[in-house]
Amino acid sequence: MDGIGKLMRFRPLLSKNALSCFRHARGVGTAAATEARDILDKELDGIREAGTWKTERVIVSKQAPSIRVEGQGSSILNFCANNYLGLSSHPEVIEAGKMALETHGSGVSSTRFICGTIDLHKELEQKIARFHGREDAILYASCFDANAGIFEVLLGPEDAVISDELNHASIIDGIRLCKAKRMRYKHRDMADLETQLKDASSCRMKLVVTDGVFSMDGNVTPLPEICALANQHNAMVFIDECHGTGFFGPTGRGTEEYFGMEGCSDIINSTLGKALGGAAGGYTAGPQQLVELLRQRSRPYLFSNALPPAVVACASKALDLIIANDDLNKKVLSNTKQFRAKMQDAGFTVGGDPAHPICPVMLGDARLASAFADQMLERGIYVIGFSFPVVPTGKARIRVQLSAAHTEQEVDRAVDAFVDIGRKLNVIS
Repeated sequence: MDGIGKLMRFRPLLSKNALSCFRHARGVGTAAATEARDILDKELDGIREAGTWKTERVIVSKQAPSIRVEGQGSSILNFCANNYLGLSSHPEVIEAGKMALETHGSGVSSTRFICGTIDLHKELEQKIARFHGREDAILYASCFDANAGIFEVLLGPEDAVISDELNHASIIDGIRLCKAKRMRYKHRDMADLETQLKDASSCRMKLVVTDGVFSMDGNVTPLPEICALANQHNAMVFIDECHGTGFFGPTGRGTEEYFGMEGCSDIINSTLGKALGGAAGGYTAGPQQLVELLRQRSRPYLFSNALPPAVVACASKALDLIIANDDLNKKVLSNTKQFRAKMQDAGFTVGGDPAHPICPVMLGDARLASAFADQMLERGIYVIGFSFPVVPTGKARIRVQLSAAHTEQEVDRAVDAFVDIGRKLNVIS
């Protein structure tokens, strides 16, 4: 019996309109789907024609300085991962994940407030709070979720949120969900920030929002000036530390520590998916009352499965390794200085802060960036060309990211490949 026949058994329960809609649904849907395919094909063709098509390379090994990529005969050097400390495949991190699988299973099969909170979650939250010197912390499935879940809980129509125009997409999306007065200041422009703060003077709460390190450019937010203005205008400071936590600053406490201003911001959001094991997860660290309110009202927290035990255990072990010594932080800084100095000596324009391992090699043209990255892969170096809409039109680049796990020889090998290809493509002389 087909779908119509089955429904006819329950005809008394269905209106004539409902039956009519069901009879024609498949035909109408097929036509609509065909039209949608045509529209989507045109969009995809436009991306290809613009030279901004992003091909996903398939890795068939652990995330490490040396990886294997599908279609490549031998292992290649990886210089574009967020694996800043090399902990994604650290033996102790892997062993911690295995043990958690044995003791707590593959997942919790629930949200935190129903039956998804385990001891590992609470232990990691307490550890994160201590690491950042905050009262409390709350875990999310990702930092995207942490950023999506905080602003609508904290801010109402009588408040104002003032955001750097180049903040991460997750911050932008999170701010869109809140009912506060939404304001933007020009990128790292403190005069414009002050103007925005003055314009928001009548608001109940004012929150200045910034990335600690802006991931596409590798530049650091002017945190001392931001905190000074916030204090002057009775505003709070929120900082996204995804590209700082664990490795930036003398002991990896991020942008605050880099400037010697620990505790100057009110709220820290960050990730477990980069330096802290590289798996998944994010968090908010801040005042205890805020964290408690997020547990009650933050939608990504309330309506998402809790982080799997193995992911939590891996991140916890990674944090232990970071807290125990600062050798990894020193190594990533050393590698960063080596790469930057040799690339600049060769004639390349390298953006970003001198002390940060995000090193954007500026090329300008999207097709050039893509072709450059492809030729680097042929030389056994894994890097990716970044172009619109990830970065502004005309500012395409290859974003190199150094890791503590890279050796000096591997850094030199990457530089040599850049120089050879740069000359071949007339990027440098």
